[in-house]
Amino acid sequence: MVSGSIGGEALQAAADDTQWRNYSGEELPPVLSAALACFVEQGYHGTTIREVAGRAGLSVPGIYHHYSSKHALLEGIAQRAMADLFRRSEAALTEAGPGVEERFQLLIECLVLFHAHRSELAFIAASEIRSLHDDARAAHIASRDRQQRLLMEVVNDGVAAGAFVTPFPAESARAVITMCTGVAQWYRSAGELSPEELAARYVVIARAAMGG
Repeated sequence: MVSGSIGGEALQAAADDTQWRNYSGEELPPVLSAALACFVEQGYHGTTIREVAGRAGLSVPGIYHHYSSKHALLEGIAQRAMADLFRRSEAALTEAGPGVEERFQLLIECLVLFHAHRSELAFIAASEIRSLHDDARAAHIASRDRQQRLLMEVVNDGVAAGAFVTPFPAESARAVITMCTGVAQWYRSAGELSPEELAARYVVIARAAMGG
């Protein structure tokens, strides 16, 4: 059982579709937010259900009313991270239109904004893949691959159109993806750059990697 109303999630999805740069809403429902905070501080394996319950202001049975296990909490966090990023990425591509340069730039902007604004969520979703069980891990990897294909397709289109001249499109795209997702490992809101300023710089760096 997942906490939160379906209607509320549908409204949030609709908002994200038109405002993919907007991160003013809640990141996660309370139970998952409590689990995320514990996982960030102590790691998945170092966290107990009792600690999550305490952080969420619930009893242990109260946690189990929403999620059947600690693994279900991690799976819920990973699913929401990938779904949110993919939804925002598709919205960014829709805004960009057919132009390959615009698609590339807005997709890079979207990736950096997500991994800066949602750094803890993105970090746990990526770093704790090893803790997901077989089916959940396979589903998460499939979601990750689907996300990566968005940029791969843009890069391939750019090479075909002559806009990008990198002799290694697959490796260049992979390097850019790694650069953008790596933001979650180090970005802090109290740092020198805002997410928007960082995204603008990463667009320039990523474009340089494509040549042309």
